[in-house]
Amino acid sequence: MEFVDSTALSTALPTLSAAFGTDPIHLKLALTSYILALAVLAPASGWVADRFGPRRVFMVAMSVFLLGSVLCGFSRTLPQLVLFRTLQGLGGALMTPVGRLIVVGSAPREKLVSALSWFTMPALVGPLIGPPIAGLILGVADWPWIFFVNVPVGLLGMLAVARFVPELPQPHPGPFDWKGYAIAAVAITLTIVAVETLGVGLVPPETQLGMALVAVGAGVLYVRHALQRHRPVLDVRLVKVATFRASIAGGGLVRMGLGATPFLLPLLLQVGLGWGPFEAGMMTIGTGFGAMSCKPLAPWVIKRLGFRATLTGSNLAAAVLTAVPAFFRVGTPIPVIVVTLFVSGFVRSLQFTAINAVAYADIPPEKMSQASTMAVVTQQMALSVGISFGALMLHLARGAGELPLTPDRFLMPFIAIGVVSSLAGFLFRRLPEDAGSRIGGRAARAS
Repeated sequence: MEFVDSTALSTALPTLSAAFGTDPIHLKLALTSYILALAVLAPASGWVADRFGPRRVFMVAMSVFLLGSVLCGFSRTLPQLVLFRTLQGLGGALMTPVGRLIVVGSAPREKLVSALSWFTMPALVGPLIGPPIAGLILGVADWPWIFFVNVPVGLLGMLAVARFVPELPQPHPGPFDWKGYAIAAVAITLTIVAVETLGVGLVPPETQLGMALVAVGAGVLYVRHALQRHRPVLDVRLVKVATFRASIAGGGLVRMGLGATPFLLPLLLQVGLGWGPFEAGMMTIGTGFGAMSCKPLAPWVIKRLGFRATLTGSNLAAAVLTAVPAFFRVGTPIPVIVVTLFVSGFVRSLQFTAINAVAYADIPPEKMSQASTMAVVTQQMALSVGISFGALMLHLARGAGELPLTPDRFLMPFIAIGVVSSLAGFLFRRLPEDAGSRIGGRAARAS
C-alpha cells in the first residue's frame, strides 16, 4: 500500500501540476514531505515497538496512514496536499521499521537473507503496479482516487496483521531519550529542508546557510549525547560494525539514485516525450518485473559470490543503468526502453537485497531494533536528498526554470544521479572477503 501510493503519486505529478497550477518541480514537496515526516518520527519507532509491542504499533500506524490517505484525496491546494502527506508519513514512520523489526526478530540467522529478500517484495510490487494503477485511474477518474484506493487495501492489511502476525514480547526499553530525540529531529529536519530548498529560490540563500549550519551543529551535539547514553534514540555506536557501516553509507549513496528516478522518469516520459499517464505507467512496470525476477536468484548469487563481490558488481551495473534514461528520446525504440528498465530493476533488486541483509550480519540480537531504526532513518534521508538532488539538476538544466522540459534537459540529471550512485562501490570494496558469511554470504577462501 505504501509503495503503490508513492509510485502512483510520482506518475500523477504532471496531472497534479495542471490541477494545482504549479511547476512540476515544486511538486517534489508532495514526495519529500512524506519522507521528512517518516525520517523525523522513525528514530522513535524502535523504542515505541519495544514498549508497546510491534503488532499493536503496526496496526496503529496503518490506521494513521489510511486517515492521511483520505485527507490527501480531499486536498485542493499544494499546501494542503503537503500537510496531509506529512500525516501519511507519520504512519509510514512506524509501518516500515516496525515491519522490518518483526521479520528480523523472527527469522533464524541462517535464513535472514531469504527472509529480507521476501520482505523487500512490497517495495518491488509497488513500482510494478503503482504506475499502471495511476494511469488507469487518471484515464477513467480524477487524481484523488489515487489516495482513496488505499482504504480497502489498508483495511485488508489490518485484518491480515490481526490474523497472522503474532505478539512478539520485547524487553522493556527503559525511559525514552527525549533529549536525544529532540536534537536528532532538529538535525534531520533542517538537513532535509536545507537540501530541499537548495538552488530553487524557495528561501533566501542566507536562510539556507543558517539551516545548514544549525543542522551540522545539531548533528555534532547529538553524536556527543548518544555516546554518553546506554540506549540513545539512534545508536551511532553501531557504525563501528563494518558491515552495518557499509550498508548505511553505501546504501545511502545508492538510494539517492533510487529516490531521484521515480521523480525524473515520469516527467521525462510524460512531459519530455509526450506520453500519456497510462502509457508511461505501463512502461515503468518493466523495472518491477525485473526486480521480482531477481528475488529467487538473489540468495543464491550472494552465497556463490559473497556480499563484497555482489555489492561491488551490482553497484557498477546499477549506476550505469540509472544513467541510461538520459539518452531516451522520441525516436528511441520501445523495446530498448523496456529492456533497459527490466535489467535495471533486476540489478537494483540484487543490490538492495545484499545491502539490506549485510546490515544485520554482525549486529547482536539485542541491538536489532536499534539497527533497524537507524537503517530506516538514513534510508529515508537518502531518498529525500535524492529527490531534491534530481530536482536541482533538472532545475539547472532548464536554465533555472526558464527553458521547457524537453528530453535533452534530462541528460545532466540522470547522469548526475548515476555518478553519485557509483560512489558506493568504493565503500563496498573495503569490506572483507568473508563479510556476511554467517548469514549466507560466501566465506573467505583458504590460502
